[in-house]
Order: sequence, then C-alpha cells, then structure tokens
Amino acid sequence: MVSVATPINRWQAFIAYFAAIFAVSLVAKIPTLTLLTRALIEIPFIFFAILMPFFGTGERFEIGPLNLYRESLLAAAAIVIKGTLGVLSAVVLSTSTTARELLRGLEKLHLPKLMVQIAAFMLRYVNVINDEMERMKVARESRGFIATGIKDWKVLATAASALFIRSYERGERVHLAMLSRGYTGVLPHDQSEGATLRLWLQGLALPIFAAAILLITTVIG
Repeated sequence: MVSVATPINRWQAFIAYFAAIFAVSLVAKIPTLTLLTRALIEIPFIFFAILMPFFGTGERFEIGPLNLYRESLLAAAAIVIKGTLGVLSAVVLSTSTTARELLRGLEKLHLPKLMVQIAAFMLRYVNVINDEMERMKVARESRGFIATGIKDWKVLATAASALFIRSYERGERVHLAMLSRGYTGVLPHDQSEGATLRLWLQGLALPIFAAAILLITTVIG
C-alpha cells in the first residue's frame, strides 16, 4: 500500500523499497535467483505496459526513432515498478510462509470465515482436480486424440465442461460427507498460541520502514 501511494517521481523511495525487499529475502534465507525466477510471472503484464508510452495525449518527446507520450510513459513506469514490488513481496511471503500459516493468519485478521474455508478447500483440492484433468488427457490420447489446432477446441471445451461438472459433483459429495460428520460451518483446528511481541515487531518492521521512507521522501520533496 505504501509503494502504491508513492508518486513515481520519488525514485529514491523506490530504490529503498527494493533494497528492503531484498534485505527481507536474505533474512528469510530465500536465494535471490529463486526470488527473481518466481517474479517472472509478471512478464506478460509488462508487455502491455511497454505499449502505453506510444498512446495517449499531452506532451510528446522523442527518444531516437521513437515518439513517446510523457504521461503515458510515467504511467507505464509506475505499473512496472509498483507491480514488480508487489510481486516480489508476494513471492517473499509465499516462499517463507506455508499455505496453512497464511490461512491461519487470515483468520486472526478476522477475514470472513467462509472466505478462509473456500481458500483452504481450493488449496487442498487443486491437486485432486489437476490429477483428474491429467486422467482425462490420457483417456483422450488413448483414443487417438491429439490437439493440433482450432478445429480441436470443441473437444477441449467439452472436456473442460466435463471437468467442471465432475469438480462440482465432487464438492457436493465432500460437503455432504462433512455434514454427516457434524460440520457446523467452522473447520476444526488446533489452537495456536498468540504472537509474541518479538513476532509483532518482526512483522511490522517492513511496513514501518516503508512508511518512514514515504514520509522522508515526501518531506524532502
């Protein structure tokens, strides 16, 4: 949130944000190569941002053979830089924290229990659905089907529909099984101890640092 609120022309602040993210990754013992490799997921979005400086209104300037719009260039830079910060933060969080711990944290932050349970079931059954999809693929190929172009999309769409129906029916069966075992809307789990002051300080260190950077660059600017 702090990086989003920072104007793109405060480049010193963004340098500090990136330095903080990499410092946290080192403390969490996340290899820098792993961090950067997983951040490549944002590349498709960067391609859209690259096209923005060529379209827009207002002041224009030339860089070699290119004729760019200033406001659009700043907007594209903001998307790329702030998006990269967000992706790196998410990678650090997901790499250093298990899915179970994330869900438990969302519960403690009083996210609606229904949303937490939906996320929990999604994480539990994503591999099951993936295995079902692989079995359907093997079944198609054993019957001589190999997707080669647009003409085969109808078959793939039919398979996707069947997968959706199977997933829905599986969800219904799981829900009925849960009700028969006394499910009342809350998943049972072990009671965890409250966070210590040290954990709170560690968790708040990065947000406080980012807020301080924003405040300092705002005052100086």
